[in-house]
Amino acid sequence: MARKPIVASYCTTFLKPEMRHIYRQVSGLRRFNTFVVTKERQNEEQFPFPDVELHRNVRSNFLRRFWLKYIRREPPIVYRGEYGVLAKILDRKRKCDLLHIYFGHTGVHLLPFIQRWGNPTVVSFHGMDVQTRENQPGYVDRLRELLQSATLVMARSDSLLERLRELGCPEEKIRMNRTSIPTEDFPFIQREAPADGTAWHLVQACRLIEKKGLDNTLNVFSRFLEDCPTAKLTIAGSGPLEDTVRAQAEQLGISDKVELAGFLRSAELKALYNSAHVFIHPSRMTGDQNQEGVPNSMLEAMSTGLPVVSTKHGGIPEAVIDGKTGLLCAENDEDALLNNLRAILNRQEVWRQMSEDAAASIRETFDSRKGIENLEDIYLEAMAKWSVKR
Repeated sequence: MARKPIVASYCTTFLKPEMRHIYRQVSGLRRFNTFVVTKERQNEEQFPFPDVELHRNVRSNFLRRFWLKYIRREPPIVYRGEYGVLAKILDRKRKCDLLHIYFGHTGVHLLPFIQRWGNPTVVSFHGMDVQTRENQPGYVDRLRELLQSATLVMARSDSLLERLRELGCPEEKIRMNRTSIPTEDFPFIQREAPADGTAWHLVQACRLIEKKGLDNTLNVFSRFLEDCPTAKLTIAGSGPLEDTVRAQAEQLGISDKVELAGFLRSAELKALYNSAHVFIHPSRMTGDQNQEGVPNSMLEAMSTGLPVVSTKHGGIPEAVIDGKTGLLCAENDEDALLNNLRAILNRQEVWRQMSEDAAASIRETFDSRKGIENLEDIYLEAMAKWSVKR
């Protein structure tokens, strides 16, 4: 039997709770063998993986470090010993054929290695990593250089691909690698509308950060309660805005109608989706240009049959067919968001049809089996391009 090619999956932290989509990719490969390279392993119980290499710096002696830094003018990744450790792992120890770097800012950090390594490198962008980080001098130039140096560059939505084009990424290097989910883990269920016509259950699942539009969600839900006083809202997730969200709910006088469920595992999320009637997610661009790709939680919710009320932001319009699987409006337009929520829930026949269409659409476009096949095709293409180049 022919040897499977080996790809090193590099993720600085393996894995933060919100990185479930990366775990699905790494653990789902079929035509490639992979091992993970990381600087820090977290949540091992949640993300079990048998083959992980810790990428730790090995400090050189003072004279060698001085020579590399001040005489050779080598970048920090070299004189701090990081380059040598990574080369040893990939080449001498593992003999890997390809390096996949998760997140653009990690690619920027590893740029000197990418430019000197003797094998192809693929870098994937996921959302926040298209930020230009104006507070870091020279970062934009290094990001542009990364896009020229990588063998292929992936992103998970058209909006992110367009941003990479704006940054100067050559068109021939750009590849789509859509977020995908195991739809069999989030099966469609036939829901019943509330008997009293008002006890609708809204859900939002996300990191509690600015770009998720949580303040918009609470403001709109507060107004929706005037129509449907027995409705409730569940927000699943954790993050730096938790106290702010809780305080806003109290200020609006809706704390008894809003549940902050915290971070939920996959099975718990599925149960939450199954108990809900609609998924609300008013994402928006932040001042530092942090934007969404396609939210994984949105895909999971839609797979179970939840229609979506959201915004025309990032990759969301690529997942939500406006008027068919949900309704979209402009960012920060709370009046339009409320009207869309009413338009779905005030007409049960519309709500039921959108539920069925949402589940069918996700199975057609975002199933993980298709996503893994596409990812491995990109790996093979990168290897072929590198072989021709050499």
